Amino acid sequence: MSSVQVAVVTGSNKGIGLAIVRALCRQFPGDVYLTSRDPGRGQAAVAQLQQEGLRPLFHQLDIDDLQSIRALRDFLKEKYGGLNVLVNNAGIAFKVHDTTPFAVQAEVTLKTNFFGTRNVCTELLPLMKPYGRVVNVSSMVSSSALGGCSQELQQKFRSDTITEDELVKLMTKFVEDTKRSVHEKEGWPNTAYGVSKIGVTVLSRIQARLLNEQRKGDHILLNACCPGWVRTDMAGPKATKSPDEGAETPVYLALLPCSADAPHGQFVSNKTVRPW
Repeated sequence: MSSVQVAVVTGSNKGIGLAIVRALCRQFPGDVYLTSRDPGRGQAAVAQLQQEGLRPLFHQLDIDDLQSIRALRDFLKEKYGGLNVLVNNAGIAFKVHDTTPFAVQAEVTLKTNFFGTRNVCTELLPLMKPYGRVVNVSSMVSSSALGGCSQELQQKFRSDTITEDELVKLMTKFVEDTKRSVHEKEGWPNTAYGVSKIGVTVLSRIQARLLNEQRKGDHILLNACCPGWVRTDMAGPKATKSPDEGAETPVYLALLPCSADAPHGQFVSNKTVRPW
């Protein structure tokens, strides 16, 4: 078991994830793991960064596969005795004009963006070492989607006492409501991506609260963030930020100094805490 610090970035073979790995390789004083579902793509991304003179490491990770998450967990536990930085970046989005039925889009999007991210947190948060940093990549779309929810749903999602179980029930209900074509009647906005990111932001608030209750003395900081509108396969070529610019806020949160006690449990964009 080494005393080397270790950082893991999920979904990082391209786009914002790759840019986060690049920045951490330059700034983080330890091993940085690039992860992807497909080992071939992951190794190709590692080779690309090696050509830039950087030294990322690779580990396979499919956040939709619990066995894959647990394999990474066991590897980190055995090799490093824990984890110092976790950036939950992996996510998917359907294109605006995609003709896939909305109920299918809802199920697939929530499965990865919310339930997959939650599973990674469930397995890896217990490994976080003192002064660890956790960054859940959300989106400003979570704010606009929240505004599109009924008053009743907004109250639930803004609650300081909502539990993880209650949040899971709400996310599950959204998927079920789309299957019955009643989601709008039930107060949901018409965006599966937006709802999935509401889930990520609210999950982050819950997790930060639990860290305060259970591990206050460990000084772990956990936040959700929006990287901004970034030129990636997901957002398209017209977006305003480069991937390296999109990585700035997640990397800022991942590298908050040991002396920092904030932000924690916040939603951050452009390195600024935003109201939720």
